[in-house]
Amino acid sequence: MNVMIPAKLFYQLYGHFVLDMTGNEEEIKKQIIKKNDSIINHYLYTKSKTAETEEEREQARREYLESVGISPDFRY
Repeated sequence: MNVMIPAKLFYQLYGHFVLDMTGNEEEIKKQIIKKNDSIINHYLYTKSKTAETEEEREQARREYLESVGISPDFRY
């Protein structure tokens, strides 16, 4: 699997690991966590549409809605 990241994050990572630039660790960490959350949400959404059984699809749908912060009151 390949993961695409914004150019800004790439250059921050390059600066940190290749050029030994410090000071932006928190920003890098925040952006990587955001990307990880996005990957998980994409996986859950896809699973909610393609799982083999209705039960698996429903479980993935609930996990996805919870993950993106949709209140149970607004779910159907």
